[in-house]
Amino acid sequence: MVKSNSSKIIIVDKVSKSYTVGKKKTIALDQISFEVEPGTLFGLIGPDGAGKTSLFRILTSLLLPDEGNIMVDGLDVITEYKILRQRIGYMPGKFSLYTDLTIQENIEFFASLFGTSFEANYDLIKDLYIQIEPFKDRRAGKLSGGMKQKLALCCALIHRPSILFLDEPTTGVDAVSRKEFWEMLQLLKAEGITIIVSTPYMDEANLCDKVALIQGGKILQIDSPKHIVENFSKPIYAVKSPNMIPLLKVLEKHPGIENAYPFGEFHHIVLENNTKEKPLLDGIDINRIVPNIEDVFIDLMRTHA
Repeated sequence: MVKSNSSKIIIVDKVSKSYTVGKKKTIALDQISFEVEPGTLFGLIGPDGAGKTSLFRILTSLLLPDEGNIMVDGLDVITEYKILRQRIGYMPGKFSLYTDLTIQENIEFFASLFGTSFEANYDLIKDLYIQIEPFKDRRAGKLSGGMKQKLALCCALIHRPSILFLDEPTTGVDAVSRKEFWEMLQLLKAEGITIIVSTPYMDEANLCDKVALIQGGKILQIDSPKHIVENFSKPIYAVKSPNMIPLLKVLEKHPGIENAYPFGEFHHIVLENNTKEKPLLDGIDINRIVPNIEDVFIDLMRTHA
């Protein structure tokens, strides 16, 4: 049994979850363990199918783990789930508000579920609400992706939770809405709310205080984005030529190159640790670069494959 630790608002200890469809068993989470400090913006970073949603549903008491223990805000998610649900806000990946209710009706309804009111906690959602207030009488089903996102966040916050769980909140929204959303998360963090967010977008990892890189139900690494990048010691180069497709095949077979993969308009190559000189190839531009968190994640996935 995991003991409550006042310095950690979330404690996950050796949690596993699997699903069986027919005769096939799929492992969604495999001995996951991590801790989150209060007031942190903590990111779960990984592609679709990595196990992020299963973990979120377990953390919010909506799904039982096969094994392991979880404490959230000092409460056991299995035995004390009724109390826990009063303290957390959850925004699932799929829009799940009432599409036939208006913006205002949705917010007031969710406030009433928690025994509070729109007016009582208006100060917390004000910055969000003023962006959708001109459309407060519009039904939720008629809103754009960005406005649905803001409404869902308002409803998740209206009871002033201590922890906010956001499952891929920026998937399917435009770049401007994504930027605005992350700016809002920083403001909520300043209010003392602990935020747990999952995303498949590697660029969003840099906006978190600490991230867990997850793939195949396993956590590959946990640290601040800055430290994850700084601890990557292998030489990495950006390569470009007029013939990028055949170049990739050449790079994959070149001695001293541990990994090669497309990256935007370039190919990135990771050299073996004992390789001190860049590969000499005719007709290409090659420059050493500072790795980003996506480079590190690709390397970790290859190492743990």
